[in-house]
Amino acid sequence: MKFFTKSMLAAGLAALIALPAQAETRVTLKAAKSGSSYYQMSVQIAEAMKAGSDGNVIVTIEESQGSTQNVMETRARGGDYVFTSPPALVAAAEAGKGAFEGKASPAFGEIRALFPLPSLTMHFVMSKDSGVTDFSGLAGKTILLGKGSFGAREGEKYLDLFGLTDKVKIADVELSNAVPALKNGQIDGFVTSGSFPAPNVVEAAASAGVTLLSMTDDEVAATKRARLVIPAGTYAGQDSDVVTTSLPVVTYTTTKMDDDTAYALTKTFWEEKAKMGETAPWWNGVDAGLMANITGKLHPGAIRYYQEAGFTLTDAQK
Repeated sequence: MKFFTKSMLAAGLAALIALPAQAETRVTLKAAKSGSSYYQMSVQIAEAMKAGSDGNVIVTIEESQGSTQNVMETRARGGDYVFTSPPALVAAAEAGKGAFEGKASPAFGEIRALFPLPSLTMHFVMSKDSGVTDFSGLAGKTILLGKGSFGAREGEKYLDLFGLTDKVKIADVELSNAVPALKNGQIDGFVTSGSFPAPNVVEAAASAGVTLLSMTDDEVAATKRARLVIPAGTYAGQDSDVVTTSLPVVTYTTTKMDDDTAYALTKTFWEEKAKMGETAPWWNGVDAGLMANITGKLHPGAIRYYQEAGFTLTDAQK
């Protein structure tokens, strides 16, 4: 029988204590209203972070009333805070303009980007029966814009920019009823924004047959939005690429987050993105090309990953 002395037990205990502990990192991700596509994306990100880190990165999702609230909360949040926002809104906060006028804070200058998300993509969806193939063809047609959403506001703006405001009839129908209204001929088309493939456009294309309007370079320039291409085959019957506009959306944190955590979040996101795309196709629209949408500074921990992975970064991002 082998006996252990006190000194031997003490040495063994010391060795166990000396073993490196697998630290668990916890962060809070504040995204959007529950039920929205960006809330769903946040849930998918949380699942991907847990899977990709073997359970060492735990993301808690918080519902948000919008990106303005997300940015505002950087004033009181700590180093575990992650949120989503369009880059233009972050720039407005730093400059104290728009929704942030009179609410300036040094905290806004400490916001740093991690990685891009699928963009809010404008879709002008016309029924095949309408015969409309370009924006000039909208004259005399009935269009559903919806109410209160980014897509509704953008759609109204584009009709004005293209000289169609008084030539198009706006349907008084909720966007949630767009597909039935299109199928029964109540409307000729509808405008929606969302990460592609957008569920309501998928349904319309499969059940009613639609044409997605493609913009010219001059039309894109007039909107002052980011140009985006919806690849051919994204929707049933879509035989060619569709040029449209988008509102970029990015995942942010602040300089309060340590570099290792920012590095782990960024690295895990990109390494898990392909798996996410297998079950949620909107992730397939995220690639290195969307890095151009990040107009402000990246977090140093994120920069470390991008340099290791061979991404090309701008001076403004570093």
